Amino acid sequence: MGKVKKTRFLAAIALGSLMCVVPAACTREYIEQVNPVCFETDVLPIFQSNCTQSGCHNAIDREEGYDFSSYAGIVNKGIEPGDYKGSKIYESLVVPGGESMPPAPYGRLSDEQITTIALWIEQGANNTINCGDSGNCVTDNVTYAATVKPILQKYCTGCHSGSAPSGNISYATYNATLSTALSGALVGSIEHAPGYVPMPENASKIPACDVEKIRQWVLLGAKND
Repeated sequence: MGKVKKTRFLAAIALGSLMCVVPAACTREYIEQVNPVCFETDVLPIFQSNCTQSGCHNAIDREEGYDFSSYAGIVNKGIEPGDYKGSKIYESLVVPGGESMPPAPYGRLSDEQITTIALWIEQGANNTINCGDSGNCVTDNVTYAATVKPILQKYCTGCHSGSAPSGNISYATYNATLSTALSGALVGSIEHAPGYVPMPENASKIPACDVEKIRQWVLLGAKND
């Protein structure tokens, strides 16, 4: 989202303990004016990382009629452009109990992720792409903490974390990531290379520049830097 003014959500977003049982009933919930949210880089990765695994909301399984693997699928059902509180998808992210999404054993989205989705909906749920892309991929000074970890958190840890990570592969920590990185499986999967399971599952490849940054980190020894 770049440099934006501080976004404040009352009740349903700001603190999990203050979430409304029915978000639409919150009368003190509001959003300040901020810069536009980019669908391609800010919103789509949240859905793909947390919602499109096998048996869930992908183009093949379409659980409960939802496909969150693409823009067309996401806006097809449950999104009311310009009205995040009236959008069923948003409500499912904040309402506590058995109806909340993602379902157990997957964890609730972070407040920041929920805020991003709400802002995108409120701004019209537009299919914004190539946001601020200069065409230059800078791979100098690639580190685990500042470069690789944020990419994995954005695209991978929705499935590959927690007590039961998908495929028994976790990217939640450096130590958990290291063996997959050194074996070549991490780069192979995000490149969609032959012989590897393409990741993110049931979704498009992550941006080429992010793939190259992870590749450079691995080539430099996959250090915990």
